[in-house]
Amino acid sequence: METYDTVVIGAGNGGLTAAARLAKKGLKVLLLERHNIPGGCATSFCRGRFEFEVALHQLSGMGTPERPGPLRMALAGLGVLDDLTFVEMKDLFSVSMPDGFRLTLKADKEEVISQLEQRFPHEKTAIHQFFDLVYAYANNMLAAFFFKDPAPSRDKYPVLYSHAFKPANEVLDEIFTDPLLKGILSVYWGYLGLPPNHLSFAYLAMLFFVYIEFKPFHIKGGSQALSNAIADQFISNGGTARFNCGARRILVENGAVQGVLTDEGDRIQTKTVVSNASQVTTYAQLMDAADIPGSAFREMGGRSLSPSAFTMFIGFDCEPEELGITASTNFLVEAFEFDDRIFNRMRSVNITDETMVLSCYDVSDPDFSPPGTCQANIVTLKYGEPWM
Repeated sequence: METYDTVVIGAGNGGLTAAARLAKKGLKVLLLERHNIPGGCATSFCRGRFEFEVALHQLSGMGTPERPGPLRMALAGLGVLDDLTFVEMKDLFSVSMPDGFRLTLKADKEEVISQLEQRFPHEKTAIHQFFDLVYAYANNMLAAFFFKDPAPSRDKYPVLYSHAFKPANEVLDEIFTDPLLKGILSVYWGYLGLPPNHLSFAYLAMLFFVYIEFKPFHIKGGSQALSNAIADQFISNGGTARFNCGARRILVENGAVQGVLTDEGDRIQTKTVVSNASQVTTYAQLMDAADIPGSAFREMGGRSLSPSAFTMFIGFDCEPEELGITASTNFLVEAFEFDDRIFNRMRSVNITDETMVLSCYDVSDPDFSPPGTCQANIVTLKYGEPWM
């Protein structure tokens, strides 16, 4: 029977990162992955002359070598930074509507404020108030949690304590009167899966902060290049990876992990398992209920499944400018809504006036597609049940 210090289930980026860090520390690690390539959602696939990116739209948290963000520091710690080439996206996003409205915001605080002031001069004071609040919240959050203040308090971080759980639409309503401006500033909800009336302002504030301060980035070769680099680092540090081989069961005896049974029927002995599968898969399919602490089920009971997405992968026989695509990230909006009609459409197979995001990496990276072509991912959020 093979014995390992740790078995990691699933080679998504979370599992890859855990496996690579453990192997770098000298532990004997086995990584099990049911797919034939590493990466989970961070993968690509080929159709004809195009290699399509599965999920990545914009990386956040990179920053620059002179002013590194948390992601750059994490990748440096994994030893993969020199194996990757990053392309900075100059725009935050573009918003387009059927009536011809179009606005592209630059990834720079002063430029964003200036662009919004020019388009919405009647909201000039409110625009400054909003971004002051965003930055105050982000700085409170970073000081209290990223830099690990041992004694955070309401007096030290008043904006954090007053706004952490406020719904995003409530904060926008307090500051702005123009519904179009509120819609533009809330459009990032599509990255998170919750409409503005359910989305905490905290997430909206941090998205604006990290994308403006640390810039949005794309990876040459797509997210598959990132996944491959982490997997290579894991293997070079002595880790063992088995692809086309998932985990069938996590073996538990007397309340302690004893091993893992693979899809191939091999029993692997280990005292530690890191599962990069979902909580539902880990607790409901890989383990017996009697072996799971009640607190885990209570925690799961307070949550709901997040939406999936309907995605079109399209290759074009022309350059993006011929299609009128001038930004890498484009939100296509029929009408801005702040209520549960958004949820209702997520639970329908039909696609009528959903908000969509169109990503065209060729705008910022002309080498992403073959010469004379470009490609786009067009995504709208959908729950899986109606499609079953």
